[in-house]
Amino acid sequence: MASPKHYDIAVLPGDGTGPEVIEEGKKVLEAVGKRFDISFSFTSFNYGGDRFLSTGETVTDSEIDELKKFKAIYLGAIGHPDVAPGILEVGILLRLRFAMDQYINLRPVKLYPGIDCPLKDKGPDDIDFIVVRENTGGLYTGHGGISRKGTPDEVATQVMVYDRQMVDRCLKYSFELAMERKKEGKPGKLTLVNKTNVLTYVGDLWFRAFMEMKDSYPDIETDYNHIDAACMWMIKNPEWFDVMVIPNMFGDIITDLGAMIQGGMGIAAGGNINPSGTSMFEPIGGSAPKYTGMNIINPLAAIEAGRMMLKHLGEDEAARVIEDAVSCICTKIESLSAGKMGYSTSEVGDLVAGQITNN
Repeated sequence: MASPKHYDIAVLPGDGTGPEVIEEGKKVLEAVGKRFDISFSFTSFNYGGDRFLSTGETVTDSEIDELKKFKAIYLGAIGHPDVAPGILEVGILLRLRFAMDQYINLRPVKLYPGIDCPLKDKGPDDIDFIVVRENTGGLYTGHGGISRKGTPDEVATQVMVYDRQMVDRCLKYSFELAMERKKEGKPGKLTLVNKTNVLTYVGDLWFRAFMEMKDSYPDIETDYNHIDAACMWMIKNPEWFDVMVIPNMFGDIITDLGAMIQGGMGIAAGGNINPSGTSMFEPIGGSAPKYTGMNIINPLAAIEAGRMMLKHLGEDEAARVIEDAVSCICTKIESLSAGKMGYSTSEVGDLVAGQITNN
């Protein structure tokens, strides 16, 4: 008999409804763990708005070093109504991504059965792709500045920064993911999205690197879309996409479009990946402070983030069972929206966990 598997997971419950949805995610992980003889230890860290308001700290260097001891971080939500926008997002989320070199932001866009889609005549067979967003470069590196601030002649600059190795490692991850999906029966197609007709330096770097690397993956179909065209095709023909690879800023925008066509933020999850280090998994919908403590927020996105974490840890079969359970429960709830699901937050977690236990 194989030895039980054990994973130590760092948990950042965070702000607002983050702790509530993380509890349901942990409930589902423990249910699938019992089925597959996998155990978990969850170590919680108090980083978020309440701590910042009481101490003035977001996350320190020593705390980041502590988090690096874990293979995976499970995040609830960051965002507090009493903290100015940008402080927590930059001081915690972006800082962790950069400090841990989580250079891939992975965002599945999958429409489950029973979920309302805003696109006419599109169903689950049409919407099943993954966006690979480069996560540590581009406009988010902080290069730029302001001169003559506060005057009529004020100048502000924000510089898009990429070097070749940053581009190559993101493209390689994307090609390998397309290969993996092809083995699973998916199309095995990779679409580069950029704006080469305007970004004649950075866009050209990405395009040349993409064209050179595709020769090493002859079984993968490749395509290129300008970012504006990609937005149009995601609405008109989402079935055209399998894996998309996109620079940081464009990826940040287009993945929220992806969340909407898969039914909304209540189901959208993401991973901040360092393939050889510590990765972080999270629901995308934010802290939703107005729903805090009401037990009405949708936990499915957090449960999906837990599924992504399991897959990243190599537990493919356990991850598939969570995916099947979520798919089943999506046909039973009335809506993905908070307070309109027909069930409470904890009841939805119970439904998914029960589906795993009883099937």
